[in-house]
Amino acid sequence: MLLFFYLVFKILTPSNFGSPSNLYAYLQSSIIYSVGGCGLYFIVVMGLFDFAVGANIVLSSIVGVILSKHFGYAGFILGCLGCGTLIGFLIGMIYNNLNVPSMIVTVGLMLIFESIAVYVAGGVKQTLDEGLRFFSGAPGNIILAVLAFLLMYFILNYTKIGTYCSAIGSNEFVAKNMGINVRKYKLIGFMLLHFLALTGMSTMSRNFQPLMGTFFGVAFRKYNMPITAIVIGEFIISIIFNGFVALGAPTTIQNVVTGAALLIIVTLTARGAKGSVVK
Repeated sequence: MLLFFYLVFKILTPSNFGSPSNLYAYLQSSIIYSVGGCGLYFIVVMGLFDFAVGANIVLSSIVGVILSKHFGYAGFILGCLGCGTLIGFLIGMIYNNLNVPSMIVTVGLMLIFESIAVYVAGGVKQTLDEGLRFFSGAPGNIILAVLAFLLMYFILNYTKIGTYCSAIGSNEFVAKNMGINVRKYKLIGFMLLHFLALTGMSTMSRNFQPLMGTFFGVAFRKYNMPITAIVIGEFIISIIFNGFVALGAPTTIQNVVTGAALLIIVTLTARGAKGSVVK
């Protein structure tokens, strides 16, 4: 699929698409969303969804930047990851106790977190100091992404969390009868989502590109390769986006064709696999 989309746009616009430097730039743009997609995988595989990811990224980034002015890299990293994970815990707790679909809970919380972010910023644009931008580009962002992928691989393959999340997604009722604490692992799923999303990335737009990669991961989990599928899926989406930019196509056309391609790809790859209902 990756080769197919590359060749399509390379043939259509050979002069300004697909050079080695272009491909490296596409990878740079997609690697951020791949990490976010890995985080989303933990809840999407259980049939849940979270619209508050983008708002949390904005809020936690602001907290990290503010703390970085006092504590350098330690304040920036701990501020982002600590705030993000705490918000993930809060979302999981509210979801578990309200017994309301995750979409409704997280849309409401998205609005709340956006408002809090504006208040915390104090109406002032928060900018990270030049000396603290190692992770904003290569090789820093690639190193951080690889560490996130290794962490996800370990969790999925060598811990109860990965096994139980998949079991809950396959059949929540059976998982409960097996003695799995479903509420606990849904809470952990939300915490992992917001921890991983903060290592990588109007906030609604920040939800969807990571989600596209997550769909690839869920579709290919039957082959036991969700991380690889997420990374390649995000790279495919990046190639499609940049291919349309090279063609000079309007944004509306880009969105329509990209959405249609995503639906077709996921439908074909997921055919015959049991899916989960978003709750």
